[in-house]
Amino acid sequence: MTTLESTAAGPDSPTFPSRFREAEERGARIARPLRLFGRVAAVDEALMTRIGAGFLERDEVGQRLAEAMRMRAGDPRRVSMSDFHARLRDPSAVPGAPEAMTDFFSCVEATPEWVDHELIARAGRLQRRFGRNAADVLLQLSLIGGYRFGGPTDLLVATGGLTGEMTRRRLAETQKWAVALAQPGALLPYGEGWRLTVHVRAMHALVNHTFEPTWDVPRWGLPINMTDQAATLGLFDGVLLIGVRALGVPVTRDEAHAVMHLWKYVGWLMGVDEAWLVDDERERHRLNYHLVRAQADISEAGPQLAQAISGALRDLPNGAFRRERTLSMLTTFLGVRSMRELGLPVRPPWATATTIAANTVRYRLLGRGERGHRRLERWGDRVAAGLLRDYYGADAEHELGALR
Repeated sequence: MTTLESTAAGPDSPTFPSRFREAEERGARIARPLRLFGRVAAVDEALMTRIGAGFLERDEVGQRLAEAMRMRAGDPRRVSMSDFHARLRDPSAVPGAPEAMTDFFSCVEATPEWVDHELIARAGRLQRRFGRNAADVLLQLSLIGGYRFGGPTDLLVATGGLTGEMTRRRLAETQKWAVALAQPGALLPYGEGWRLTVHVRAMHALVNHTFEPTWDVPRWGLPINMTDQAATLGLFDGVLLIGVRALGVPVTRDEAHAVMHLWKYVGWLMGVDEAWLVDDERERHRLNYHLVRAQADISEAGPQLAQAISGALRDLPNGAFRRERTLSMLTTFLGVRSMRELGLPVRPPWATATTIAANTVRYRLLGRGERGHRRLERWGDRVAAGLLRDYYGADAEHELGALR
C-alpha cells in the first residue's frame, strides 16, 4: 500500500485531498445515529488523520495486476483478460503465468488464520433470512444514502456505472454479488462468492489504473482508495445491521458478529487494508462515524445517480408501486433534508410502517426456532431469485460486468 502526496493542510501538516473534512458539520449531523451506536465520546483525531491519508492509498497488488493487463500484446509480462478469467475458474489453468497474475492469486489464496468459515456459513444463513429487508437496506440506506457525498459518486458518473442504460445492469450485478456471498460454501476459495469478489477487486484495480492519470487527485484522492473502500465496506456490514433492525428484524449480538465477520473476510479479499477490517459491530459504527465526518459535501453526481435509480425502478415489474415504496422508505431512512438534496420527492412513511408490521409477524411469531429459521431462509431465497429475475430481465446468464 502506497501513500501519494496531494494538497497540504499546512506547512507542517500531512497532505490530504481538499475533500477531507470540508463538510464536517453536515457529516456530523448525518452521522449522529452512528455516534450513538458507536458510543463515540469525542472525535479521534489520530483516526481522522489515518482516514485523510487513506484517500491517497490504493490496493497495490491489484494495481500491479491492472498494469500488466494494460501492457501491449506480445509483452511477456502482459496478463490477458482471457487468462485472468481462466485462472479465476481453475487454479491449475495458465501454467507459467506472468508474475503480476501469480502474485495476485497467491495473495487472495492466502486465507488469513483469523477467518472462521463456520461463522461465515452462519452469517450466510442469517443474511438469507433477512430476505427483502437486506435488499431494501442495501439499495436505500447503503447505496442511495451513500450518494449524499462527493467523490465516489463522481467516479460512478465518470465510468457510466450507475447512470443511463447501465443503471439497471449495475443494480443487478450488485444484487447478484450480495446473494452469492450468502450461499453455502460460497466464500471458500474458488466458491462462487469468492470468485465474484476477486473479480470485483480486479475490476476496481482496472478502474483505478484507467482514471488515475486524469482524475483530480488533489480534490478527491485516488479514484478508488482505501478510505472510500473502508466506507463502502461499512455500508454492507454495520449499516445493514442498523437498517434491518430499524425494519423490525431481531438480530442478536452473536448474529451481528457473524455478519461482521463475513464482511471482514470479503473486505480482505477486496484488498482493503487490515487496519480497516473489524468484526466488532460497535467498532464498525465508530469507524463509520469518523468516515462520514471526513466526507465532502454532496456533488452534482449524487442527485443524478439517485434519480437514475428512481427512474430505473419504474422499468421493473410493478414499477410504479416499487418506486413509491422505495421513496416512502427512503424518506424514513434519510430524512426530508437529504431527500431534497438528492432531488427525490418526499413520501409518507407508509411502506416502513407496513414492513415493520409484517416483520413483527414474520420474525417474532412465524420465524421462531429451527423450523422458523428454515422457513425464513426459503423465503429469502425466493425473494433473491425474484429480484435477480426482475433486474436482469431476459439476460439468463446473470454475469457480472466484463473486465475491460
